[in-house]
Amino acid sequence: MRTFSTMLAVVLLAGCSLPKMIKTVENIDLEISPSPVVLQGDDVTIDITGSFPPKYFAKKVRATATPFLVWEGGEAAFEPVNFQGEEAAGNGTVVSWENGKSFNYTSTIPYEAAMKDRARLELRMSGSQGDKTGEFPALDLAPGVMATQDLVQPDEQFVIAPDNFQRVMTYVQDLTINYGYQSSFVKSNEYRDEDWKAAKDLFALAASADSVSIVSVMTQSYASPEGEISLNEDLAMDRANSANKAVTRELGRKRVELEESAVRAMPKGEDWEGFKKAMRSSEIADKDLILRVLEMYSDKNKREEEIKNIAKTYQEIENRILPGLRRSQVAITYTVEGYTDEELIDLCKNNADILTVEELLFAATLFDDLNDRLEVYQNAARVHGDDYRGHNNVGVTLMALGRMKQAQESFDAAKALAASNGTVNTNLGAVARQNGDTDAAATYYGKASGGSELSYNKGVLAITQGNYGRAISNMGSNSTANLALAKILNDDANGARTTLENAGDDSAIASYLLAVCCARLKDAAGVKKYVSAALSKDPTLRDRAQNDLEFRNYKSSLGM
Repeated sequence: MRTFSTMLAVVLLAGCSLPKMIKTVENIDLEISPSPVVLQGDDVTIDITGSFPPKYFAKKVRATATPFLVWEGGEAAFEPVNFQGEEAAGNGTVVSWENGKSFNYTSTIPYEAAMKDRARLELRMSGSQGDKTGEFPALDLAPGVMATQDLVQPDEQFVIAPDNFQRVMTYVQDLTINYGYQSSFVKSNEYRDEDWKAAKDLFALAASADSVSIVSVMTQSYASPEGEISLNEDLAMDRANSANKAVTRELGRKRVELEESAVRAMPKGEDWEGFKKAMRSSEIADKDLILRVLEMYSDKNKREEEIKNIAKTYQEIENRILPGLRRSQVAITYTVEGYTDEELIDLCKNNADILTVEELLFAATLFDDLNDRLEVYQNAARVHGDDYRGHNNVGVTLMALGRMKQAQESFDAAKALAASNGTVNTNLGAVARQNGDTDAAATYYGKASGGSELSYNKGVLAITQGNYGRAISNMGSNSTANLALAKILNDDANGARTTLENAGDDSAIASYLLAVCCARLKDAAGVKKYVSAALSKDPTLRDRAQNDLEFRNYKSSLGM
């Protein structure tokens, strides 16, 4: 901070009249903070602390003081402040003639890019006494505006929507085998059912295609809930064995080998759950009564006894419900091995339309060249246009190629399909921030969820909002130029320098920020070293360095 002696009030000489309030200023002390004035968020804020000494402010004088930021071609006024003597009419702050007055002043104005570096803060005053008025010379208070914040880098982390590609896919072919009353014999008509035909086709494919493999056969078998429980349990086991025997026989015919341990039988005994489900979906007149019986009695024998007592209904149960419970449910698990990486690459180039969305999304990762990767994602978006992931990933790749406008269009297409998706909103927020729309960015981030990318991006946004502590917290351990910038702006130049040293970043902006760190740490040699390094990497930074108020005390050593 710097203390200025200036004239916010007028010493009334001899006659204490306004025309004589012009000569001495050294009796007023003003402290301007910050100095230089700085950009924070979208605004410029100044704090002025001062005091009028005793016998300074004439009793009948009114004065208005207005700070201005002035630059070539423009100016912007802060809020005016009014002071008045003890006998003056008005609504200003009253200043005692005998005791003087201490005061604090704070005001904010929106930042304009033209203010940067070359602007200055000045105070303009006007006074009146009776019908006399007077204007006072403008007084320089501080240099400004130091806009170090605008060194924020567009390094948001865009999120690729993941694929669910599996090289080897596992499927289950279901097969139902029905039996007669008290029988475990597989009837010949069962082999003509559609599910059995599908199983036979699967076995034939497994025999001829290396990519298809039968993994296991698991059979759950049931008996209808009638008769002796122990007999039904044995019957269920017999049915499981007969079903497995029928399946393995067909596998042998197709010359498909399967380990004995891969064929399992799981007899379930009496199928009371199946009975309950079938009753609920039936139109049997007394079904509610029967369902209540099931709830009332857990003993299986008691259940059967009570249900049989409903004589008329039980005959209908025997005809319509029980036959469907005498069955084996066979689950044939098999795998299909997909294309190799080489095959996927070739198909992406020559026949992308036959690939699934998962295959395309995965295959894109096999290409190192961004343009090749973009083409694959574009095919995914074209062929599988109802899946947001293709559009999203096109957008991410376009951003990496520096084609923001087209990326925005792709992200919008993804949004149309998945407006609440966290990945889409993370990416939309990042684009909005880079386009300068911080409000939209905040809205999108509010709809996103989780992920280190989102947290980092919120940190970048926080820098532009002037909340540097939150930026540091959100960015975590990411050693980036933006994290270093946030630490600089949060008055931690040492921490910023450490971050940059750990980042392994040899860019011009990293060198420039190191120079800023050194300037704040009063390391003149470091300032010279890193400014030189930054300019050698990016000569376009010269104009900024020449005018940057961060280096205001090092102009001569920099030769600027």
